[in-house]
Amino acid sequence: MPALQHGDFWLSESSAIAEYLEDVVPGAAPLFPSEPRARARARQVMAFVRSDIGALRDERSSETVFYEMKMPPLSPAALKAADKLIHVASALVGDDPGTAFGTWSIADVDLAMALQRLVHNGDSVPAALRSYAERQFARPSVRAYVELPRAPFVPYNY
Repeated sequence: MPALQHGDFWLSESSAIAEYLEDVVPGAAPLFPSEPRARARARQVMAFVRSDIGALRDERSSETVFYEMKMPPLSPAALKAADKLIHVASALVGDDPGTAFGTWSIADVDLAMALQRLVHNGDSVPAALRSYAERQFARPSVRAYVELPRAPFVPYNY
C-alpha cells in the first residue's frame, strides 16, 4: 500500500497522495489536468481502475508486470473486467496513443498500469491501447520506478 509521511502527517491511497502533493509542492509539475472536466475525468479513471476491475486485478496483480510469471487464462469475471477496461480505455485514448486527457496526467499511468496487467501476460489488447500503455511506461519517471531493484517474488497465500 502506498503511504506518504509529510512531517507528522500520514496519508495512504495513491490518488489521495497525488492530489495532496500537487496541492503542497509549489512549482512541481502538475499531476492532473488543469481544466476542471478533464481533471474530474482523470480522478474518475483513477477510481475506476481501483474499484471496477477487481476480478482482473485479482488475477493479474501488479506483480505480474514486474516479475516473469506464467498466469492461467482469465476467468469469465476477469474477462468481463478486461473487456470493461478496454472499452473505457478505448473511449479515452481513441486511435491516438498519446494521453487520455489531452495533456499528461498521473491517471494516464494508472490506466497504463491496468493495461500492462494484460499486455505483460500476453492477453489480448488492441494495438492503440498497447502503444498507449508502452508510451506511458517509457516516461522517464515511470521507467525509474519500473526499473527499481526488487526482491525476488515470494507468492503469498491469504
